[in-house]
Amino acid sequence: MYKTIDSSRISISELMLPSHSNFSGKIHGGYILNLMDQIAFACASKHSGVYCVTASVDTVDFINPIEVGELVTMKASVNYVGRTSMVIGIRVESEHIQTGEVKHCNSSYFTMVAKDETGRPTEVPGLILNDKVEVKRFLKALKRIKTKRQRKAEFDDTSFSLKNYLKELEAYRVKIELPEHRD
Repeated sequence: MYKTIDSSRISISELMLPSHSNFSGKIHGGYILNLMDQIAFACASKHSGVYCVTASVDTVDFINPIEVGELVTMKASVNYVGRTSMVIGIRVESEHIQTGEVKHCNSSYFTMVAKDETGRPTEVPGLILNDKVEVKRFLKALKRIKTKRQRKAEFDDTSFSLKNYLKELEAYRVKIELPEHRD
């Protein structure tokens, strides 16, 4: 079975209240992350038709602060599907209600895994890509997945050698004070 991206696209809006703010009067990043997790769950569950869990979150850069009284809108869509997982792209914007000014606050990618009634990963529908933007988002997700796997292999591999990185670390504000240099 295949589904279009449009069939599971979701958008939510919420007015930011003083109770959502941090000590500096801006909306707390943790509150925004919570909303992002909720919309990722809703989008993934809508696409898969089953309960989904968050497996990982990639690239959460807070670009612009969100003020109390602004309307936050989050848009989510399935950017990629594997066998049991989906990458949900989320865009967060805030709007100053009086002026109409809209700011891009962040974009992020949540990897969600579909679960069956016993809690085991279950297969998700494939994607029907309808335009160039959807194809580009799918390819970007593939690239992020490949890069993540390469990084994991490079640093989790038993063949990792500290010696290969010592010279590179000299350019950074770090001191290495190990009892002995081990590989």
